[in-house]
Amino acid sequence: MKKQLSQIIEIPDGVNVSLDGNEVKVKGPEGEVKRKFDFGNLEFKISGKEIKIGHEKATKNEKRMMNTIGARIRNMINGVQKKYVYELKIAASHFPMTVKVEGRIATIKNYYGEKTDRKTKIPEGVEVEVNRDIIIVKSANKELAGQAAANFENATKVNNRDRRIFQDGIYITKKNGKEI
Repeated sequence: MKKQLSQIIEIPDGVNVSLDGNEVKVKGPEGEVKRKFDFGNLEFKISGKEIKIGHEKATKNEKRMMNTIGARIRNMINGVQKKYVYELKIAASHFPMTVKVEGRIATIKNYYGEKTDRKTKIPEGVEVEVNRDIIIVKSANKELAGQAAANFENATKVNNRDRRIFQDGIYITKKNGKEI
């Protein structure tokens, strides 16, 4: 069944949203986030302090696209107002692990006593702080902050060992202020 559907997203004060072709730019006090979208048949309009996404005769696919694009734009607006923060914990019971951040590369030394260092990439636009056994990842882009945190977890993934006994590694403990 085709029917008229639309979503309206409010733009708060201090946030500027612009459209350049299919690229949406959101600027705010905490930074700028850009993302290219495939709008397909959807109509996308910015007027005053609101964004309207909709379609005159929307099908299920247009509704899905509208909801996905709306959620991502809301995340972009929230991120430029207040950065997304992920907190990770370095757990080392067998061998003391150290983490160093140099530019866009993080180096994990002495993981299970390994002589070779493990390295992970930090995406552009992400800030990483290491305080003893706590790693704090901040970014205005929710997807980049989550990817950086996941890169740390994947770099210390346990292979060929019993995870109940060998629990060393880096684990996400808080996602944007929420305990896991």
